[in-house]
Amino acid sequence: MHGSNLFDLTGRVALVTGASSGLGRAAASFLVRAGAKVVGVARRAEALEQWRSEAGGETAALAADLATEIDLAALAGRVADPFGPPDILINAAGLNLRQSADQVTQEGWAKTIGLNLTVPFFLAQALVPAMREKRWGRIINFASLQSRRAFTNGIAYGASKGGVEQMTRAMAEAWSRDGINANALAPGFFPTELTGPVFADKEVSARHAASTCIGRNGKVADIEGPLLFLASGASAYVTGQVLFVDGGYTAK
Repeated sequence: MHGSNLFDLTGRVALVTGASSGLGRAAASFLVRAGAKVVGVARRAEALEQWRSEAGGETAALAADLATEIDLAALAGRVADPFGPPDILINAAGLNLRQSADQVTQEGWAKTIGLNLTVPFFLAQALVPAMREKRWGRIINFASLQSRRAFTNGIAYGASKGGVEQMTRAMAEAWSRDGINANALAPGFFPTELTGPVFADKEVSARHAASTCIGRNGKVADIEGPLLFLASGASAYVTGQVLFVDGGYTAK
């Protein structure tokens, strides 16, 4: 495989959770443009259909609330109906309740850990057998700056994202010999629904921009190159890694 073929996703099937908004939606749309057939999963059916109308290409949508008790093995079967079993899994769905350590409830903790950590593992586990048969698969989890850094009102979210980093390494150890690479993207501050409170405060937003080496917060397009690298044949010998797409935030 040479040149541009390294990044060719033609014929690949991708499943993207959280595809109705934020970086999940951006990832789903970009994979369509890169040639993949994409199944988007999210809670809001209307938003998913809007994504499909804007993305073009070969897409399908499945409305499911992953934050509730859901049979992920059954879901894995349903997402294979439109185009066949996914070759690529993007675990982008996430939840951040932004509660202080004194305010966190057992319910909020369980919901955060469930969506951010438990769902990505068991969804991957359900998709691995089909990837193993093909001897090719890509699992891309969404980690965070909070996988390594502590932020105010982020204890539950940070715990879940620290877990994502270690889970990614463990996934790589378990499945890479079968041709299934597992890696994670750790975005810095990007303007999404999840980071709405950050960007609503200009002073806070500016402070985070100044904390990067580049001097600005992320733009949605900044995630595309790293995502394509990890989703394609270009990353054939890369597994168990966390790629921080943060403008150098963690370098300072």
